[in-house]
Amino acid sequence: MKKNTLAIFGGRPVRTKAFKPHPVLGKEERKQVLAVLKSGLLSGFIASAGPAFLGGPKVKQLESLACKYFKVPYAVAMNSATSALHAALSALGIGPNDQVVVSPFTMSASAAAILMQGAVPIFVDIDENTFCIDPTEIERKITPRTKAIVVVHLFGQPAAMREIQRIAEKYNLFIVEDCAQAPGSKLEGNYVGTIGHIGVFSLNQHKTITTGEGGIAVTKDKRLALRLQLVRNHGEVVVDHLESEIDPGPVLGWNYRMTELEAAVGVAQFKKLDRLNKYRIRLAEYLVNKLSKIEGIETPLRLSNSSHVYFVLALKYDEKKIGIPRDLFIKAINAEGIPFGGGYVRPIYLDSIYRNKRVFMNTSFPFDDQMHFELGDCPVSERMHFKELITTNVCRFPSTFKDMDDVVRATQKIITAREKILSWAKKNEHSKYMAVSS
Repeated sequence: MKKNTLAIFGGRPVRTKAFKPHPVLGKEERKQVLAVLKSGLLSGFIASAGPAFLGGPKVKQLESLACKYFKVPYAVAMNSATSALHAALSALGIGPNDQVVVSPFTMSASAAAILMQGAVPIFVDIDENTFCIDPTEIERKITPRTKAIVVVHLFGQPAAMREIQRIAEKYNLFIVEDCAQAPGSKLEGNYVGTIGHIGVFSLNQHKTITTGEGGIAVTKDKRLALRLQLVRNHGEVVVDHLESEIDPGPVLGWNYRMTELEAAVGVAQFKKLDRLNKYRIRLAEYLVNKLSKIEGIETPLRLSNSSHVYFVLALKYDEKKIGIPRDLFIKAINAEGIPFGGGYVRPIYLDSIYRNKRVFMNTSFPFDDQMHFELGDCPVSERMHFKELITTNVCRFPSTFKDMDDVVRATQKIITAREKILSWAKKNEHSKYMAVSS
């Protein structure tokens, strides 16, 4: 079989070996974890006022690293970024009857954390160039019940924070920054996560740095930091016994505590963040430079006043210019051994929990009767997911420039064979592909 024959036709794929896995854990992580095991202290938390209220030494060390890196006075480590998002909204006093603006084009937790406080997510469409929430659309969705904006810095790209700050100040709104995919990204010299009231970072298994599961919330506000700590560790039984000059107000706590083993991995990983980001940026910019020469593939917008850390490489795919329906291109390039996906996540409001307005079984709370969530609510998000966006996560350690060349070779191989692909799809009655291209 000729090497130029597409893999979907039985030809030899561009790649026969999978991309190497991420994250890569080494001797630094093992050393940190072994130290914890030797100490015997697997968790330093106790749900009562006193030294153990704030956790063990590794948790505190991880928080100290975060404070130093992000140049903030307070960091609160938790067992997930979802927990940290929920804690952030709770710390800000968001509750029933409140509305919180959020993008629908993000992981479900960005909106679910709002529901967890009995508040309602109000979905605002994205900017088609940054894939982050569109500030020109936010103001149109604000009501007297709006209390906050959750800003997601998607794919490693900072959102338009200056415009969002202006709106938040005008309407006296809080800002929570969801930076799960953008640790180390900057806007006008400031780290994302440090611009709003609270910033949240993820240490999930798939993130740039990891503890397996974990998250960190950062803030410059001492009272918010205390409330985050109380939400993390059963605050309702702690608050009455605190020796603090700050009145935190009423608080309901959860168990969002991070173990010492997780924190130990995080301590080693955190020290690698800049190095891993630089590695991603080098690979991504190398690949972007090559893909930008292919008509029909639009590479990420790079703003002059910000830094993109390329957690995911997101490209806009013009099927009319390329001549191959997007989903058929995805099928073909996957067959060549290159991991690409079509779209990102289906807009959150299309999930049944929103369409049916059922969170708590037998009640529609917290939704109003006049609220409806349906296809067409956020057309840009829908167009990106269902039609235009293609994504890959190959731009990360330990991939190489040679690996990036394979991505380009596979792309060019498929486009060169576009007529054969369309003929094959038509002959085999792949109607979903042909319908897209018609």
